[in-house]
Amino acid sequence: MAKDYYDILNVPKDASEEDIKRAYRKLAHKYHPDKKSGDEGKFKEVNAAYQVLSDKQKRTQYDQFGHAFDQGGAGGFSGFDGFQDSSGKGFGFDFGKKQGFEDIFSDIFSSAGFGSKNVEPQEAVGSDIAVDVEITFEEMAKGVEKQIDLYKRVLCSACDGTGAENKETKTCSACNGNGKVEKTTRSFFGTFSQIILCTECSGKGVIPIKKCRKCGGDGVVRDYQKIKVNVPAGIEDGQTIRITGYGEMPRRGGRAGDIFVTIHIQDHPEFKRVGDDIHSKVNIAYSQAVLGGKLSVNTIEGPVKIKITQGTQSGDIFKIRGKGIRRIGRMGIGDHLTEIQVSTPEHLSREQKEAVKLLNRLGL
Repeated sequence: MAKDYYDILNVPKDASEEDIKRAYRKLAHKYHPDKKSGDEGKFKEVNAAYQVLSDKQKRTQYDQFGHAFDQGGAGGFSGFDGFQDSSGKGFGFDFGKKQGFEDIFSDIFSSAGFGSKNVEPQEAVGSDIAVDVEITFEEMAKGVEKQIDLYKRVLCSACDGTGAENKETKTCSACNGNGKVEKTTRSFFGTFSQIILCTECSGKGVIPIKKCRKCGGDGVVRDYQKIKVNVPAGIEDGQTIRITGYGEMPRRGGRAGDIFVTIHIQDHPEFKRVGDDIHSKVNIAYSQAVLGGKLSVNTIEGPVKIKITQGTQSGDIFKIRGKGIRRIGRMGIGDHLTEIQVSTPEHLSREQKEAVKLLNRLGL
């Protein structure tokens, strides 16, 4: 029996989108095959569960029909076993939308490939990779280029992905070099034909005369690859950057998957981000609060002098324009807001105490 997707992600059925996303990131990081504690089987389970529960429509269908619903077809629950479209996925009926058997059967014939011999089969795509990257507060504010080292499937350098020793190949006899074959399926509906990738050559049209000794004919090997990640200024904590075409390479041809880099921002001892603004606090002496003057405030761009007005109170906020966070996708930069905290001295000399008494007698 198929595992429940909610159980796989360890979330309740009423979990929010953010709860599901958070659970997925945690488990994907835990089970990724590149980690020592990784588990490829569980990693695939987690990805499959997230693909459904993170999509509102798919999640609604899953909640209604369970594993019987079709993730890639018409959107309803699965119909008859044994029918697949050109991508290898099953198809089903959506009784909430169709009004009669004509519409239902037209979907069946279309999904099964009836009369669709010219439909192009889908290219093999490698697995996606999920990565977590931590950056400092300053790097978040200014943007940064990070380099990550990934141990993943890459093209075999010995055969350039051909899978052939010395890159010597011959025409595939199964498809006569076309890379595609016609598959016929018989059922009580009749005989259906579809065009699929040739399994002998994986759609290449050629096969190795002798398999490559380095990759064993797969065309890919596991190796380290350095990848640069451009993190834009102003990125939010938990946001994900997608790097297309740098994921796992599939065996025997196809295109690489993608990398999803989730950014985590370190806390700053002095600054706090609020939207596009930066907040901080600064202490001043009681005399400076009373008399006013100039004050140096640390910002993300360095110290900036501001003018403190006479009679400043604890909790007063002074704004320094344009010293905040750069707005992604919009013009402009946020501001720096510093909150004044008036310090009360704890240990006074005799002269200081006399001065305070004088102020007290004057009503200050």
